[in-house]
Amino acid sequence: MNEITYKLENQKIAPLLLSYAVPAVIGTMVNAMYHIVNRIFIGQSVGALAISGLTLTFPILMFLQAFGMLIGAGAATRVSIFMGRKENEMAENVLGNAFTLTFILSALTITPSLIFMEDMLVLFGGSEQTMPYAKDYLYISIPGNVLAALSFGFNAIMRASGYPRKAMILMVLGGALNVLFDWLFIIVMDWGIRGAAWATIIATAISSTLVLSHFYGKDSIIRFKKKYYAPNKRIMLSIFTIGMSPFAMQLAGSLVNVIMNQSLKEHGGDLAIGANGIISSIGLLLVLLIMGITQGMQPIVGFNYGAGNRERVKETFRFVMIAATIITTIGCTCSILFPELIVRAFTIDEELINIASNGLRITLSAFFIVGTQIVISQFFQSIGVAWKAMFLSLSRQCLYLIPAILFLPSLYNLNGVWLAAPFSDVLAAITSWIFLWHHLKTEKNKVI
Repeated sequence: MNEITYKLENQKIAPLLLSYAVPAVIGTMVNAMYHIVNRIFIGQSVGALAISGLTLTFPILMFLQAFGMLIGAGAATRVSIFMGRKENEMAENVLGNAFTLTFILSALTITPSLIFMEDMLVLFGGSEQTMPYAKDYLYISIPGNVLAALSFGFNAIMRASGYPRKAMILMVLGGALNVLFDWLFIIVMDWGIRGAAWATIIATAISSTLVLSHFYGKDSIIRFKKKYYAPNKRIMLSIFTIGMSPFAMQLAGSLVNVIMNQSLKEHGGDLAIGANGIISSIGLLLVLLIMGITQGMQPIVGFNYGAGNRERVKETFRFVMIAATIITTIGCTCSILFPELIVRAFTIDEELINIASNGLRITLSAFFIVGTQIVISQFFQSIGVAWKAMFLSLSRQCLYLIPAILFLPSLYNLNGVWLAAPFSDVLAAITSWIFLWHHLKTEKNKVI
């Protein structure tokens, strides 16, 4: 038994969870900073309409990133479960197939996204003032999405296979390079929104190269092997079944952004779309913080579930639920009490500040309960119960948020758009609690 396997099976849960969760949190926060730093530099240096243009790109980029999440999350979970069963050859088979899948899906998604870009931007609420910014950003960002898929997807696999600290260091390096290149290209070289796109592409190119090199080195427990690059239907299906939950959630998020942008344009204009970009950045920061903790949970739960250690699964889940609730409560409180202070980090435009501050206060008013919903969904994903994870991931956006966006603005105008988020947060949390209660009562495994 190697040191990593021994720790996953025997180390006390609190320090073990910290050793996995802290690097994962830092990694996901760096991921968030790729997007947030771009928006801050663009908002402060290019202007309010540029933020609105950047917000228009979200649905397309979320659509593309969904496929990277499909592979990364699915492969990471399968790798940790196979390692828990001492089936490292199967874990390497998953690794090789994940690499092949990344290029197959990138080829199938990038080309049509470029061809239909302008039509999609019009559909997403673009105007003559905002679409030029969006197009400048996307013509560079879309082809480079394959690099992001490799970087973030295989970073998750690295973490799941027992190298959380190294995964964190490489993510931090990529994020630091992104900030440096943002400053160089936007401020020093005055490339505007194109500079933000180039900064992200170059940073992810360096990061993905370093991440992939890990799996060619002798230090890695699992490594790339030529015989496992060939597509294997059974392995690919096993990746899809687990990765489908975050994939579906990301696609639903893209659809929500389309509907949200249309509603915002109708009830608030271009600046309301920009305000939503700022609010989304803040929400993303908090959600990814929780996702980082659940990513730290995933290899521990996956390994011990595969090994049959139910009590360790149970204890890990409890720790993560408490941590997530604390985080969302703090985020909710700060957004209600200090919205203007937070928004000013993104823009100096007073009208945009007023719209975004009001929207932030309303949007995150029920955020304190979001953490439990995320953790429960990710727990089901970690133990391989794919359909429950996918349903809970989709419930907030498809069952509750989209109908709320379509209905509430007719009653409350722009405030109705903002109210859709807390309305759906409450219902989605209740749904996840019901699923958890039902699992406890009916599952023979009694994993928690």
